[in-house]
Order: sequence, then C-alpha cells, then structure tokens
Amino acid sequence: MPFSDFFKGKKGGAGINGASPPGIDAAEKVAVVEEIEISGALGFWNTDAQGRISYLSGWIVDALDGEFAQFAGEAMQQVFIPVDGEADGRSLGLKLGTRKSFSGMAVQASRTGADLVLRLSGRPLYDGSGTFLGFRGSTIDVTDEFRSEEEANRLAKFDSLTGLANRHRMEQRIDSTLHAFRSAKRAAALMMLDLDRFKQVNDTLGHAAGDQLLQQVADRLRGAVAGRGEIGRLGGDEFQVLIPDLDDRGELGEIAKKIIQILSQPYSVEEGRCSIGCSVGIAIAPYDGVERDELTRAADLALYASKNGGRGQFRFYAADLEHEANLRKRMEEDLAQAIESGHFTLEYQPVVSLADNRVVALEAQYCWVDEERGRVEAETFMPVAEGSRLIIPIGDWGLRKTCEDAVHWPESIVAALHVSPVQFEASGFVDTVEDVLKKTGLDPARLELRLPESVLLGDGSTVDKALSRLFKAGVRLTLDQFGTGLSSLSYLRRAPFNALRIGEDFFEPVMGSELGDLELVKAVVALAGAMGMETIASGVHAIALMEELKRLGVNQVCGFVYSGAMTSEQVLEEIAEGEWILAPSDNGTQRASRRTVFRKIGVIHEDHYYDVTLRNLSRSGAMIQGLEDVPVGTMFVLDFGQGQLAVCSVRRTMDDTQGVEFEQELVDDGAGGLCTRHRVSPYELAAAGAPLQALPAGKYTLADKLSSNPSYAQFKLSANAPKQQAA
Repeated sequence: MPFSDFFKGKKGGAGINGASPPGIDAAEKVAVVEEIEISGALGFWNTDAQGRISYLSGWIVDALDGEFAQFAGEAMQQVFIPVDGEADGRSLGLKLGTRKSFSGMAVQASRTGADLVLRLSGRPLYDGSGTFLGFRGSTIDVTDEFRSEEEANRLAKFDSLTGLANRHRMEQRIDSTLHAFRSAKRAAALMMLDLDRFKQVNDTLGHAAGDQLLQQVADRLRGAVAGRGEIGRLGGDEFQVLIPDLDDRGELGEIAKKIIQILSQPYSVEEGRCSIGCSVGIAIAPYDGVERDELTRAADLALYASKNGGRGQFRFYAADLEHEANLRKRMEEDLAQAIESGHFTLEYQPVVSLADNRVVALEAQYCWVDEERGRVEAETFMPVAEGSRLIIPIGDWGLRKTCEDAVHWPESIVAALHVSPVQFEASGFVDTVEDVLKKTGLDPARLELRLPESVLLGDGSTVDKALSRLFKAGVRLTLDQFGTGLSSLSYLRRAPFNALRIGEDFFEPVMGSELGDLELVKAVVALAGAMGMETIASGVHAIALMEELKRLGVNQVCGFVYSGAMTSEQVLEEIAEGEWILAPSDNGTQRASRRTVFRKIGVIHEDHYYDVTLRNLSRSGAMIQGLEDVPVGTMFVLDFGQGQLAVCSVRRTMDDTQGVEFEQELVDDGAGGLCTRHRVSPYELAAAGAPLQALPAGKYTLADKLSSNPSYAQFKLSANAPKQQAA
C-alpha cells in the first residue's frame, strides 16, 4: 500500500500528526513524508485494534528479506522483539496492550538472519466515538549504531584474543554471584589457572604462536567446563573459572584433573607443535571466603602452592597455605645457602632383581641436613627446589656425586638417578651428563636416568633430540612413575626407554584388593614386554605384594621389603662382602613415610570432644590413638580441622588404638593428601549464631559446645593421647 493511501487512509485522522497546520497543503505534506520514508531516514508502521500489522514502510520490509504480504496480519510483537539488555525488559506486546503512547523502544527482527534494529515510537488511534482502532507510529534504523555499541560493550567485557570474559567482567560476575548466593545460601567455586611453560613457547616459536596457543587453550577450556561456569582470561597466561552451586571437592578435583589433562595435550600452531602444562588453585565460597577479594586471594594462594608443588597439579585452599608460603620462601633461601655450604648428601636404596634377590641397582635419594631443621626429607624440600629452579644446581651436584660414588661399585650395579623436568629442560643438561661421565670415567651403561612423564610434554623436537643424544651416549633411560602422567602410547613407542618404573601409587589399597591396582600393573608389564622394556616397581613394603608382582612378571623391586636407603659408606661395606643378595622381610615395622601421618585431630562422640593422634590415613579409613576401651562398632566423627568432619565407625580396636572406616571415602586434595568432600557450611554456623565468615583454621567451630573434660568422658584417655585443651 502506498504511503499516500496510508496517510489519507480510513484509520481516523488526516495525517500522522492529525490535521495539517494552517497554510500547509496536505498533499505537499504527504509528498515530503513519502520522500523521507523512501530515503530510509524514517519509517512508519500501523496495526489494527488486535495488534496485527496493517502497514510497514517498504525499506523495513526489504530489510526483513520478505514481502509485505508475509507480515500483513501478523502480530507486531511476533515480528519485532525487544533487544537483549533493554532496561525495562518488557515485551512490545505489553506496550501495545496498555494502549498508551511510547517512544524510543529498541526492537530487533525476530526472523533469523535479518540484521535489523529499530527504535519504535507509537500512539494509540481512536475514532470520533472513542473506539480504539490500533496503533500508528514511526521508527528509525539504529542497526549500525547498536552493533557498534554492542561491539564496544563486548570489547569492554571480553578478551579480544580468546573471546573469554576479561578481568573486569569476571570481577563483576564474581561480585554479583557471591552477593546473590549469600541470601540464597548457595556455594560457588573459583578456579585460578596458570599455564606452565607458556613463556617457553613465546620465546622459541614467537608471540604469534603464543596467541594461537591461547586461542586453542580457550577452546579446550570451554570443552572441559562444558557450560557449567564462566571462563575468563585475566591476561597473559592466567585464566579463571567460576562454577556456581558446586562445593563437592571430589567433583571439583575431577574437573581440575580434566582441565590439566586436556590443556597438557600437544598443540599444533603454524610454527610447529608444542606442549604446555597447567596448574590449578581452587577456593570455594563461603567456606574459603564470602567476598570476592577473600575468594580470589584464597584461590591465588592455592594456585601458588600447586605451582610450587611441582606444577601440573591442583590444590584446594587451606588455611595453612599462607603459613606454608612463608615457610617455603624461607626454605628457598636456606636451600640456596645449603648448596654453597655443601649440606646435601646422597643415600642409596637397593633395587633388587626378583629372579634371584640380587641387588642390580642403587637408587640415589637426596638428603638435606640443616642446622635448624635437622634432617629434611627429599619429599619436603624437592618441590620447593623445583618451584624455585634451585633443582638445577642441586641436580647437577647429585649427578656428579652419584657417578663419583658409582665408580667404586661392582660393574653389575647400576646407579639410578631421578631427573626433574626443570633440570631436564635446562639448557645444557645433556652436555652436563656427557661431561660428568667423561670426568668420572663411569661406563654410561651404568648410569640410569629416571625421567617423569611430564618431560614428554615439553617441546617435541627438543625432547626427541635430548633423549636421542642420551641414548646414543649409552645412558639407560627409564620412564618414571609410568601410568600416573599424561604421556601417550604413541610417544612411548618412539622414545628410547629401557624400562618403565611403576610408582607406589599403584599399590595403594583399592576396592577388592589390599595390594593395590594389580590389574593395571599387569597391563603395564604386558605393555613393557611388548616393547622390549623391563619393569621396576617402587614402594614395595610387603612380601605378599612382592610375591604377587613376581607372579605378574615385574623384573625389579625397590622398597622396604628388601631395604631402606643407606649411606655411601654402608653401601661400600655391603659390596665388600662379595655378591650382594638381599632376603625379603615383612616384619611390619617399616612403612613408607608418605603413608604414615602423625598429627593431632579431634574425635566427636555424642556430646564429648577428644584430642587424639591420627596414625595413618587412607581414602576409606584411618588409625587413631588416644582412647582406651572403645568397642567395635562405635560411631565417631573425626574433625580434621577447618570444617572437615568425617563420620566413621570403629572396625577394630587394640589397647588405645582404633581402626575406623569412613561412611564416605575421602578424596584427593591435589597435593598427594586426602580431604573430605564436604565441609561444615558457614551458613549453618551463621544460623547457629556465628558470624558469616570463611572457615577458620583449627577444630570444628562448634566444638566449644562439647565437653572436653575427661572426667565426663565416655572413654578413658590413654597416656598416648595428646594433651587435652579446653574447647
């Protein structure tokens, strides 16, 4: 319908604004308005009393990629819908239904593929008797302006490289989420992610490759998180993930492991292939913080701990991490001094052939004797050394010392040395190995370097060249802790390894077997056999396990079942007696230190609270000491501190020691330890009268309501119980 017909039409009124002003010819006015409409500067629309379209300017119809007949008779609100983010949030249908004038309403085409944004103004029409006839209005095209503004808003909220939320948007999202969740008593988890070895990619392949890598990291993160939360890039190689309504640390740990595994797979960029890693720190609101600053600081501390723990790990926030950070900094300073002062020593643990109980290798283990700390075990200071790169001078010293000692051993005994990924990736590592072998005169075939799977995540060509040079030099290569890392079987087939070392993690008790996951061990043995490699099992502490490993075809064993580590002098005494044969023993007095825990925890029974000693801990249970005359079947609640409570029952008891079984298994804490899935909710504590705050360190917050006076206790405290403190 021509605009002139519409303008003169039978809808009531002589024109768009009613009668023409005096002195203005109506036909001339129509011509002017038609010219404006044709130019697209202004458009017009009309509906009947039911809100159905009876007129649209031609340029609007063209922009909708259709014919007017397609829209005539359709409800206005079905053709045009409010633009996302409009302040009033009300539909066009509601506007029309009120029969009141409106102006400046932004709408967009509902039809898919039609890129059109209009600002509508309209007023109701009535005839002389007051009967409602419909709406008539004008509109302007604001598509370009809206899209420009939309892009500007997007750039203000999203990272231009990856399309993820930027720091500003993440701060807003965390603030709004925590504010809304406090009133609803809901939880939210915050993950802080940092890429390992990303700087190396930038330095070797260039910033363009680094940008491509970051884009692929963003894509992989979207797949790993799978829409469960908001992902942000804070800048550089730092990322953040906000996951609402999740406080299960078992599930969060699985998500973190998945992220680490996915991000650690090789990447293809234009300049070649590269590999990186990822470290993750996790904090959960309201347990670890109720405000954004608290929560992000907690997640940052957890990330710092995971990176310093060896990278490629996740850590949950714990109240002692700040203290741990201070201790770590001081330990770094003392380690640097210890290197110069020569306070490091090596001890050697025998590796025994299961075929004849003959010692075939000695595994070097670092020891640090500090004036204040005394003897410091490697598992305590080595993560600190790796995080500070002090492992490089320590590792160089250890390599030289091991080779110097090994030249005095029989030729049948190999010297085995663990190599850190940081040490392996350091410039000149292979040159150092070749130089030490040359200066000490040790046969390269008697040096075994044990490399963790994480070394395979470095730059592919660099790793291949280093392994090839070591292999050609005659050095034995063992893939350490096989099956616990991320290396692929295709790479294993190409790499020149002589043996696979099965770590002690395989021998943790699992459902159906106290000896560990022997089916997986069997598979590793079969794989090694198919590839012409030997198998070495470490952390073997019982004859029953040793005999089972022998039956499965494992070649060599290292562990307390044969011998602990010994000094260089003790080694020389043993080899002086001739061929070194060790008989296995299973007296039960020696256990791996990592399996034994000695610390004070709380036990809650009815309305009594006791301090006891935690002797050891597994996923399914624990051993506690300090209470006497406790019957089998007694139900306890163990308080591990910072809101971690575990319901358990006594399964066996002997004097003042009880073995308890948990109702719900513990989960990995990311640092080689265990934690409860859930914690006491600060919302519950607030409901009981406590202020809403992050969980404090120490015992269960409501323990002060329980009696810790032994005179009223159900059970007698033994002499081995920790000194009881008032709650």
